[in-house]
Amino acid sequence: MPYTYTVTSRSPAHPETVFAVLVRAGTWPSWSPIDDAAVEGGGDPLEPQQVGDTRIFRTGRTVARERVVELVPGRRFGYVNDGGVFRSYRGTVELTPVPHGGTDITWSAVFEPGLPLSGPFWRWYLTRFMGRMAEGLATYAGAVPDRDTAS
Repeated sequence: MPYTYTVTSRSPAHPETVFAVLVRAGTWPSWSPIDDAAVEGGGDPLEPQQVGDTRIFRTGRTVARERVVELVPGRRFGYVNDGGVFRSYRGTVELTPVPHGGTDITWSAVFEPGLPLSGPFWRWYLTRFMGRMAEGLATYAGAVPDRDTAS
């Protein structure tokens, strides 16, 4: 049975700036609970990733492999979690311009846990964890000059 979560945040940054931060795995430890980030195959984690790239994130002793599956510049970032505790996991970050400046960030996912009956726990946990991710992204992107994130 699939489960979902959705969290939102608002950044004073333009959608292009938020997107530029999001597609650089190397920035994630600066604005999220993630301890370390790398790109599989030795790519530079501070360069923008492309569709097909796999990013390796470490939080404590937990390691996640996330493959980029969709990029719509300034609008959408899609990824899947390869392996781990989920049978399937597809996450999406939607960026919507705010009429008087800034960006609404909507981070959501559809997932199936690998362990039966663990879905409600994972929905609760991911809603909290990803809420911290969305807030951190919003704040960090709002403090980064546009010239530092140009793709």
